[in-house]
Order: sequence, then C-alpha cells, then structure tokens
Amino acid sequence: MRGVLMIAVTTPTGQIGSELVGLLLDQDAQVRVIVRDASRLSDAVRERVEIVEGSHDDAAVLDKALPGADALFWLVPPNPQASSAEAHYLNFARAGRAAVARHGVGHVVAVSSAGHGWPTRAGVLSAAFAMDVELAASGAAYRALGLPFYMENLFRHLESIRTQGTFSLTGAGDHPLAMIATRDIARTAAGLLVDLAWSGQEDLPVYGPDRLTPDGMAEVLSQELGRPITYRRVPIEDYGSLLRSQGADDQAVQDVAEAFAAHDEGIYDADWSRAAITGTDFRTWCREVLKPRV
Repeated sequence: MRGVLMIAVTTPTGQIGSELVGLLLDQDAQVRVIVRDASRLSDAVRERVEIVEGSHDDAAVLDKALPGADALFWLVPPNPQASSAEAHYLNFARAGRAAVARHGVGHVVAVSSAGHGWPTRAGVLSAAFAMDVELAASGAAYRALGLPFYMENLFRHLESIRTQGTFSLTGAGDHPLAMIATRDIARTAAGLLVDLAWSGQEDLPVYGPDRLTPDGMAEVLSQELGRPITYRRVPIEDYGSLLRSQGADDQAVQDVAEAFAAHDEGIYDADWSRAAITGTDFRTWCREVLKPRV
C-alpha cells in the first residue's frame, strides 16, 4: 500500500507556493521545498518540511530535491532582467523536464496561463505555453493550470486606489475579464497533488466565478471600500513607456505589451466554457484580502 506522499514544491515563499505548502502540510503530506533563501520560510514551516536551497533551474538542485518525490509543483519565478520571457521560462523548463525524467517523478502540476492555442504571440503567456510543451515531454502526468488575470495584480495599484480612487489596466472598461484569487490556485494545486489518480497531459483552465468588466470591478471596489473607485484605461503604448522609464529593455516591454494585447483581444474568453470554477468571487476577495491592505 502506498505510504505518505512526498511532494516537491518550488517557490514556497511566494503568494501561491506559501499557501500551497500550508495546505499540503494540513493534509499530512511530506513536503520538500526548493527555495532560494531558506530564511524566508516561517519557523513553523521550516520545522515541518525538507529544505533544498537553490534555484530550480539548476540541475544539481533538482537532483537533491526530486529523488523519491511522487509529485512536483512547478512555478517559474519572474525575472524582469531576463533576455526574454520565453528564454527565461524555457531555461527552467528544460532543467525541469530532464530532472523529472531522470528521477521518475510521476506527476507534475504547473502554473501556466489560460488561452492555450492562441494564434498569435502573447509575450509572457506564450512563454508559459512553451514551458508546458517542455514539461509535458518529461513523460510525467502533467496538468498545466490555465490561469487568467490574478486578483492580486491589483496590489500594484494600492497607492492609486488609496490616494486617487483609481486603478488602471489596458483593456476596455466594458469587456469581461476572467479572474482568479491566488489562494484558489493553491487549493486547486493541492487537490491535484494529494490525489494522484489522474494521468495524461492536459491544460486545465481554472477561473474564479465572476465575469466582471473593469468598470464592474470598480463598482464592487467602491462598495467594499466605502468610497468611489473608478477604472482608468491606459493605452499599451503608455504602459510600455512607463516600463522603459523604470529601466526595462525593449524585449521586456515587448513581452508585456504582447501579453496585455492578448488580454485585451480576449485570450481567456474561449476557456470559460471548460474552466473549473473556484470559490472566491471578486467581492469576497476585496473584503477579505484587498481591503485590509488599503
């Protein structure tokens, strides 16, 4: 009979990874984390997990982390200094593919993007799709969590929400935007990682229950924060200029611009009909997560 599962987790100090580690420990899984800086783990987590320090694009690190692992949670950390988003994602994915095959890891769950099959370049989102191809070729059972806009992206707008009563995106105010809370990403991943009855390689779209437009988001924000909040559309070109002023190179700007253009053109729309719908709606997230930060 199969004993306690050993699950390897990348990015355990991030928004998704930290939530996931807690969920796995609550379900009595054995957890081995790959972390760049172990001091960022809480004392409570450090006492209950195995720790491999380093980056998961390093074969030597993966060779310490994956022996005996039944499953792997995979997330590529952002790197604004990378030569391109695709090069960055593939650097990690190629190391992961080889190590998963080398150590016979049976199941991999990865954070990816919704919109597989999108016909044009989509910057960072296309990089995630390229990652999926690599990791699926490892031979492991593979689930790419196809994710839309993260509600937590609004954390970048906390100052303008506080001081100006506005938040800004590049999409039309009347176009519905699929969203998800990061805690629901972690819950979905945990469910897959502790029940390894699934097989094959698939992308799994995972969406929150709302179909709100940015204008609709502003209305909910106004109600939950108790003051007027408005949505302001920013042209992609203006956002690119802002990134350049902050030191981003042309390739980084192009990767972001292509992703935003795909958002605005509806890259997430086709997956609505087959997405797994999670429990956290935007209003609940605003009340429980955003409002305490504002």
